[in-house]
Amino acid sequence: MYRDMRVHAVVPAYNERDFVGNVIRTMPAFVDRIFVVDDGSTDDTAAVAAASGDARVEVVRTGRNLGVGGATIAGYRRALAEDAQIVVKMDGDGQMPPDELPLLLDAIIDQRADYAKGNRFLRGAFIHRMPRRRIVGNVVLTFLTKLASGYWNVFDPQNGYTAIRAAALRLLPLDRISPWFFFENDMLVHLNILSLRVVDVPMSAVYGSEWSDLNIPQVILRFPPLLVRRFAYRVLEKYVIRDFSPIALFLAVGMIGLAFGVGFGAFLWIRSFIIWQPTPTGSIMLSLLAIVLGFQLCLQAIVLDIQETPR
Repeated sequence: MYRDMRVHAVVPAYNERDFVGNVIRTMPAFVDRIFVVDDGSTDDTAAVAAASGDARVEVVRTGRNLGVGGATIAGYRRALAEDAQIVVKMDGDGQMPPDELPLLLDAIIDQRADYAKGNRFLRGAFIHRMPRRRIVGNVVLTFLTKLASGYWNVFDPQNGYTAIRAAALRLLPLDRISPWFFFENDMLVHLNILSLRVVDVPMSAVYGSEWSDLNIPQVILRFPPLLVRRFAYRVLEKYVIRDFSPIALFLAVGMIGLAFGVGFGAFLWIRSFIIWQPTPTGSIMLSLLAIVLGFQLCLQAIVLDIQETPR
């Protein structure tokens, strides 16, 4: 136990036989249970975990590869079934320093957070140790994730070193959360819909010989459409269905105005080019007015959304 709180660790592992043993060996003594989720590995990950000799370890087999999110959710369900109070996620590749786990737990207990996550960018000395492609990916995705999730106070959204109160975890619709690399981002979206408090914790990362299948071009192509859909889903759920807010109205009218202004402006430009005649000033002003008003309404909605960030 940690400060009278039962702490269970979920360790999603896919082909991590070379690292999962060390993750178990270095797990702090205050962790009560360790659920190693063998996510359809084709190597000896499950056998290595089972042979660790640590009585706290339980190997959970998914039977097929569910993705990091799917494996984590399977571990979450086991931790909840075993009456955990705080559930920690620590990947099986050894990149998450176990000696910094108390920082996450203290954030949950002392700051009364529902969800605490690591932020490697708060420790400047460690940024230069991160692979360059990971830094680029984080910077590109951070703003979009802030917009989609509504947590404007957090950074490094892809950081998977997290801790969550079991009470908050029980509120989440686990079946609706994305099971793949989008998992951490989608967790933030669903946490925000429930107005749960999320905090960043300064965290370092360890990069050694472990292999990563993170494909930056694929992430850049796939994540923005997913984030746009999740943004629309969050606004609908939080600001329309659960409690109607001017934010939804401002966004709807603003986006319609922007779309009309841009579309009408493009039509005027093409028409003028085809007939080779100048566009009337009034028509141009109508297009510009719709664009300006639409942009202002969208900006106001974002400002209000920032103010709604659970703190």
